[in-house]
Amino acid sequence: MIRIISGTHKSRVVHAPKNLPVRPTTDFAKESIFNILNNHFEFEGLKVLDLFSGTGNITYEFLSRGSTDIISVDDSYLCTSFIKKTIEAFKLPKARVIKADAFSFLKNNTETYDIIFADPPYDLEKIPMIAPLVFEKGLLRKNGWLIVEHGPSTDLSNQEHFKEKRKYGNVNFAIFRIEG
Repeated sequence: MIRIISGTHKSRVVHAPKNLPVRPTTDFAKESIFNILNNHFEFEGLKVLDLFSGTGNITYEFLSRGSTDIISVDDSYLCTSFIKKTIEAFKLPKARVIKADAFSFLKNNTETYDIIFADPPYDLEKIPMIAPLVFEKGLLRKNGWLIVEHGPSTDLSNQEHFKEKRKYGNVNFAIFRIEG
């Protein structure tokens, strides 16, 4: 069960099917990271990229808070199909939902974003490649943030543009920023 924390769809519950290959961000961790974002961004008008979007948990939160230019990327047909159906059922603003490998998407992407949120599987060996690829391709706008969710055994603090780490139980967020 996933709960939308704030915005026009506050407290709505999303019931994801059991067969989705996902590990959704906990409500506690999601609420905490969105409180931080709320202090730095006006959600309306933000351009957001949600990588490894899974159930769409992060996408729904941004849509509920007024962001309308969102791309949600996952390599699972079950996940992308579920996200599309949920957006329609909740009458949320449209998001572009793309079935693709996140790394291939980043390599071929030419758009820029205010926030890139990546929530890969915690055991994915390529997690340390996300930030270098984002910055090499110039995918963040000035004052943009890259947030990489990861497990306790991953350390991204030595990477360029790393600013801080937030820890909520077993959920860790590495925050990267380009100062403008």
